Amino acid sequence: MFMFTLTKPRLRQAGALALCGACLAGTVTAAVHFSGDSIAAAAAVSDETVIQTTQDIATYFTGYGFEVDLSTAAVDKVKIPKSWDDSFAAFDQVVGESGLSLADYKGKTVEKWTALCPQRSDGENDTYCVLLVYKTRPVGAYLLEKPSGEVTGLVTAAQAVAQSAAENAGAAGESADGGNASGQGEAAAAGALLPDESAFPTE
Repeated sequence: MFMFTLTKPRLRQAGALALCGACLAGTVTAAVHFSGDSIAAAAAVSDETVIQTTQDIATYFTGYGFEVDLSTAAVDKVKIPKSWDDSFAAFDQVVGESGLSLADYKGKTVEKWTALCPQRSDGENDTYCVLLVYKTRPVGAYLLEKPSGEVTGLVTAAQAVAQSAAENAGAAGESADGGNASGQGEAAAAGALLPDESAFPTE
């Protein structure tokens, strides 16, 4: 998707220290029960939103109901393509779920912050929260699954989590009907995924 990578040194150590400090201060909270418009309202990005530390990354994704493991935080320098094909335009639509767009940053170099999302990871299939930042301003956000490379929008993912939780609760008191509802929820979530991130153009 992007042209080159430069990793900041000692970021993992800084992330681990930030996580310890946040836990001691009691500032890391989980917010996983969102649905519909409440997700977008809770996590709306304003012109004053600034991303400068790993704690800012955690706060951003907590707004969508996703905790991140700050000890896994990493940041790369990446370049937004100047010209887009249909696949990158579709990718920008996924980014748009969080009220952001890369349209004004074509050809510009941005920071790509990633951090593991433990609640959606099992060691074999891991999901990372990804935030693209330009001069401390968030310009793009999505979830990236590895090793598949599939991406999904934050609102779609949060709604799928809420729907799955509701279906699981309903299935406890139901039989075959509850199982069918769960299967439909999984199919809807799978339909929201895009092709491998590496397939996007580099220029």
